[in-house]
Order: sequence, then structure tokens, then C-alpha cells
Amino acid sequence: MIALPRDFTFGCQRAILRLIILSTPIWLVAAQGQPPPLPAGTAAPDAQRDPAPAEPAKSSAQSPEVAKAEDAMEGRDLTAARTILERYLPKHPADPRALFDLGYIEDAQDHMEAAESDYRKAIAADPKQFESRLALALLLARADKLEEARQQLTTATTLEPASPNTAAQAQAFRTLARLDRTTDPSAAKAALLQALALSPESPNDALLTAEIAEASGDDETAEAAYHRVLNAQPGSSPAVAGLVHLLLKQKKYGEAEPILRSALLRDPDDPALNSQMASTLAAQGRTAEAITVLEKLRQLEPGDALIGRMLADGYTQTGNAPKAEPIYLALLKDSPRDADLLLSRGDNLIRQARYAEAVPVLQQAVQLKPDDEEGWSNLAFASSECRQYSITLQALSMRLKYAQDTPGTDFLWATAYDNLHQSKSAAEFYRRFLQAANGKFPDQEWQAKHRLIALERMH
Repeated sequence: MIALPRDFTFGCQRAILRLIILSTPIWLVAAQGQPPPLPAGTAAPDAQRDPAPAEPAKSSAQSPEVAKAEDAMEGRDLTAARTILERYLPKHPADPRALFDLGYIEDAQDHMEAAESDYRKAIAADPKQFESRLALALLLARADKLEEARQQLTTATTLEPASPNTAAQAQAFRTLARLDRTTDPSAAKAALLQALALSPESPNDALLTAEIAEASGDDETAEAAYHRVLNAQPGSSPAVAGLVHLLLKQKKYGEAEPILRSALLRDPDDPALNSQMASTLAAQGRTAEAITVLEKLRQLEPGDALIGRMLADGYTQTGNAPKAEPIYLALLKDSPRDADLLLSRGDNLIRQARYAEAVPVLQQAVQLKPDDEEGWSNLAFASSECRQYSITLQALSMRLKYAQDTPGTDFLWATAYDNLHQSKSAAEFYRRFLQAANGKFPDQEWQAKHRLIALERMH
């Protein structure tokens, strides 16, 4: 009468999506995590300023101090450049180029708050300065402030760099495409095409093409793009992860497994690849092998709740319920009102024949998730084993709101009524059970027949 446990394979697939997202950079930059390239040559062209200050800022193209600072920056002497700019800016606080240069230095030295402040000051001084818009957008993307990053990028793509710089313009379009790749695939595709009009395609572009195509439901284009990346970069973990995710979605497990095994030889500790291998094995019914991978994955990501849940569910399914119990307890300590966790733990306790402990756990679970048919079934079974027959009848009544009775629930109805000495109802459900069971549950059918004879003799 025990219902099947939570879907282990589905849990693996949920973990894949999250790990792919975490292992893929949010923005595409030539030097990942670095500020954008400095504008070369002349300063930004005159542009309409904010109402204050009343007079436009003096162009830094005429400032030998800023030119000297930029020479130091090109020579990688950021300390000297900072000293020059910090002497210059108090006298010229609205010079957009000098503000951008100082922001660039802060950005390069991982002073994110100071860099953001300087970039914003540069934009306030010159709203049409391309470089500060792009730099601020990349910084915001790194901080997961994606909506404002998108706004800055959208504006940047309408502006011209201070001097011709198609690489930086292409970078703005590529970053915009990456931000939009799942939320607005059509806009992302248009932005990527703009980038490709400015610079040649790279393997990262092919990867982005695949992600956009997959988000658009164009699996054929996505698969071709992933293969294009792997032809150029056989060791690309993001491309392997993306292609395998696509194959798993199409249930092509036999194609996915050798790709994963090859990738794991190169990168055995990649969390996304290990998660996908666990899912691939679980989908083929190879749960024991999947558990071996999950045990390794839990060592790599010990604080990951979803991986812990997958491993606990795997232990439960393979008859190792006691090994799952401490994992469930640890997870519930952090999420005590997680209905699915409570339902899984309740199922696990039943498998250990710890019925009295399972009852309160399942009662809490169905209070949080009252439409869960499986939860009511397990509560009915556990309470019946504890001889708490009033709870059994209540659980069966609640279950009946969401699902029809089965031979198993008919038998639970019958035994609960029988033990509560409600003979008429017990006999009715014993008959219903025997009619539905039709030889499939010989032990329970033998018991039902003998109880019917006894009940009939009583009347």
C-alpha cells in the first residue's frame, strides 16, 4: 500500500538546470571579470549634459594630466594613474573621461562600489559616453543587478565609442544577448546578429546561439551549435553540459552518456557534468550507479540542498533508508516547512518500519500540501500500522478528494472500520477490496475472506 517515492530522476534533472546556470558566466567579455578596454585616442565628443553643472565639462582631450594618467594605465602603473587623477578631479569634478578612467582603475582592483560610483558620475557628466555605460553594465551584471545592467546596455548600443572601437561595441551587443537569452530569445538573437556584424564569430558566440535556440524551442539549431562549439573546443564544459541537457530532454540517454564520460575524464570534478551523469544513469534505471556519482557530487557541493535531496531519495529507493535519514534531518533543519522534504522523510520512515515517527511528519506535510494524494496514502498506511485507525479514516477521506480508491486503500478502509468495530462498513470495503484485487494481493485477500466470514457470523 506504500505509494512510490518522490521522483528521483526528475530531481536530478532539476539539479542540472541550476548547475548549468551557475557554471555559465552571465556576461560575455573577452577578459572575464575584467573592466572593458580603455578608449583610445581622442576624448568623448561633446554631448548634452545634465542641467547641472550649468557649463559643460572641459574636454579631457585638452588635459595633459588625464593624458598622462592614461599613459600610466597603458603601462599598467595603476597606482601612478590613480595619483594623477585624484589630484586632477577635485578641480575638474565633471570631466567624464577622467571619471571613467578612475572607475576603470577601481574596477581593475576589485573596488566594485567605488567603480560603480565613478561610472555613474561619468554618465551624469556625459550621458552619451559609451565607455562608462558599458563598464557600468558589466559591473552590474557581475553583481546580479540584471535589469539595470540591461538598461545600461540598451543605451550603450545606441552610442558611439570615443574613438572607433568595434570590439567594445560588439561586446555590448553580446552581453545584451546573453542577458536576454532565456527571457527574450528573439531580442537576444537580434543583439547577437548585431555583434556578429561587428566582429567574427567565436566559440562563445556559437554557445550563445545554442542557448538562444534552445530557449526558442529550436532544438535542431541548438544541437548543431553545441556540436560547432565542441568541434572548435572539445574540452568546453558549458557546451558539453548544454548538449547533454538537450539530449536528456529528448530522452537520448545512450547518446548523452559517452559524451559525459569523455568530458568527465577531462574534468572529473565539474558539478554540472556529475549532476548530468547522475540524471542519465537514473533515467536508465541504474540508480545504484547514480548514487555513486551523487555521493561524489555531495562531496564537491556539501552545502547544496538539492543534491542532498537527490542522494537521500536515491538511498531510499535502493533500500538504504537509514542512510537517507540524517540527510533529511539536516535538510529539514534549514527548511522545516518544506512539504516535499517532509513527505520524502515520511516515506523514508515508513520504509524503516518507524511508523509512529512517520505519522506526525506526514501530518505536518499534508497540512502544508493538502492536495498531495501520495502523502494522504502514506499517512493512512503509517497510522494503520500504529493502530491509529481514526487517523487512517481521516487520511483516506481526505485522499478521496483528490483520487479514486485503489485496492490498497479499500483494504485500509476495511481494516480500520473492522478494528473500530464498525462491522457493516468493514464488510462493505472487504468486498470492494476482493472485487478489485482479483488475485493480485493473495495475503490480504486471504485475510479479507476470513474476516468477512467472521463478520457474517456475528450477524
